[in-house]
Amino acid sequence: MMTLIVARHVSASRVGAVMNRNLGALRSGVSYWLVLLAGFFEPLLYLLSIGVGVGALVNNIQMDDGSLVPYAVFVAPAMLAASAMNGALAETAFNFFYKMKYSKTFDAILATPVQPIEVAFGEMVWAMVRSALYTAIFLVIMVMFGLADPWWALAAFPATLLVGMAFAAVGMATSTLMRGWQDLDLITVAQFSLFLFSGTFAPVGGYPAVVEALVVTLPLYHAVELVRGLALGLVSWGLLGHALYLLVMMVVGLWIASRRIQRLLCS
Repeated sequence: MMTLIVARHVSASRVGAVMNRNLGALRSGVSYWLVLLAGFFEPLLYLLSIGVGVGALVNNIQMDDGSLVPYAVFVAPAMLAASAMNGALAETAFNFFYKMKYSKTFDAILATPVQPIEVAFGEMVWAMVRSALYTAIFLVIMVMFGLADPWWALAAFPATLLVGMAFAAVGMATSTLMRGWQDLDLITVAQFSLFLFSGTFAPVGGYPAVVEALVVTLPLYHAVELVRGLALGLVSWGLLGHALYLLVMMVVGLWIASRRIQRLLCS
């Protein structure tokens, strides 16, 4: 029902106008490109140092279907999901906050026929584009390193788009609640905590029962499980549950973000 309400109020042309504004800003300077590239290297360095380096010292990991995979193969899809998360949050947590709070970009946009839901939708899709750039390059590297089959890598790519949109929507919603730059440190702490404790570096089945029960509620856990299952060709009905979790996360985050923009900038 919420999805139908959102879709009814969204104009593709006005969403495109929001994205076109961001594209114009991207063309206007080199600094944004440098920030864009810098965000890609963090998960890549983790993959090389932990997945490949530490992986040489770690035994194969047993998957849910009983198969054994090298540690680097186990970690790489998690880094892929984290890359999608990082790209989305970098755009919607920090850039979105600056445009809303300081540059007053959204005030100017909302002076046109563009509605708050269209601002939120346009920013979410734009963040997904940034996330997709990260993940596309990362997938190529995974295939080059022999960490994923090319066809399963292609199958995993749409899942990374869903991950990007889900975290972008929640990033926007959270940004609307922030009072200043200091509050954004909370997002950084949450982001890093998710990165460490979402089955990224070890199967969650090895955690104590209480910790495992907590981990399976985390959004990055569902992102990692979805991307890992597709990247490794471990397709099961459980992947639909992970995808549904991310879809609900996206819709709820988008709805909250649009309502908060309406309240803060249109009242």
